[in-house]
Amino acid sequence: MTKKKADIGGKRLISLAPDQWVRWLTKNPDLTVTEIISSDFQWVARENDVLIKVSSPKEGEFLILNELQMRYNNQVPVRVYAYTALAKKHYNLPVYPVLINILPNSQSQVIPNFYQSEFMGIKSYQNYQVINLWEVDVNLVFENNLSSLLPFVPILKGGADENIVRQAVIELRANETLQDLEPLLSFFASFVFEIPIVQQIMRWDMTVLRESPWYQQILKEGLETGEKQGLQQGLKEESLNLVSKLIERRFGNLSSDLNLKIRQLSIAQLEDLAVELLEITELSQLEIWLNQNLN
Repeated sequence: MTKKKADIGGKRLISLAPDQWVRWLTKNPDLTVTEIISSDFQWVARENDVLIKVSSPKEGEFLILNELQMRYNNQVPVRVYAYTALAKKHYNLPVYPVLINILPNSQSQVIPNFYQSEFMGIKSYQNYQVINLWEVDVNLVFENNLSSLLPFVPILKGGADENIVRQAVIELRANETLQDLEPLLSFFASFVFEIPIVQQIMRWDMTVLRESPWYQQILKEGLETGEKQGLQQGLKEESLNLVSKLIERRFGNLSSDLNLKIRQLSIAQLEDLAVELLEITELSQLEIWLNQNLN
C-alpha cells in the first residue's frame, strides 16, 4: 500500500475552517470564502503561500493573500509586495495581504507592516497586516473554533500549558479530518516543553512530521528555536535532540560508540545530518557519513 503523504502545509490548515480563518484575519464576520485558489498560480506556489477568494456584502469579491512564515526575514516585505501586485493583475481583484509569523527571531524584534522603496525618484509602497502567532491569545482558538490554529496552540500566548495542549490534542483526535495534524502539534509543543513531556501528552510520529513543510523550513533555517522553556542547553542541544529522534525512529538504539560520535558533531554538522537522514536508510550509511565528517 502506498503511504499517503502528509499534507500539513498552509493550504491544508486554512482549508479546515476557511470562513473562520478569514473572519479572524480581518475581524470581519460577514466574509465568506468562495475559493482557495490553486497553487498553480504563478509564484504563489510554496506550501505556505495561500491565496483565498472571498465575498463580502460591503466590499464585494476580493482576494486575501496569506503569507505564512516560520520566522520573519528581511525578504518578506518585497515578497508580499510582489505577490500582491501579481495576484491583483492575474485576477483583476482587490488584494488584502496578510503576513502570519509563526515563531519570533527575538522578543525585541520589530516586524514592519509595509514595504517601501525609492529609486531615481520613483516610489513604491505596499501595506499589509501582520499577525505574530506568539501574540495571539490561545483562548481564541477554542472560543472561535479556529481549527487551523490547533497545531500552533503550544506557541500561542498562554499556550505553554500542559492542560491546554491536552485540550488541543483531544480536539484533533475527536475529528477524523484533523488527526494527521497531531505530529505538527507535537512539533510545536517541543519548542516549549521537554521532549519526554511531549511524548506523554501525545504520540510522536517523526515519519509523518518529516514530510511537513514546517519541518523542512526549520531544517533550512538551521534549527533555530529562540525558545527557552525545555531548551535551556542551547541550539546544539536542540539540534542533537531532533537528530537523535530521527535516528531512534529509523534504527532504534545505537551503540555507545555511535552516540559518542554524534555528540561530537558541530551544530552545522548536526543540521547537515538531519537533512541526510531523510535519505539514509541503512545503519552502515550512517556510520560511513559519521566517519567521513569526523575525520
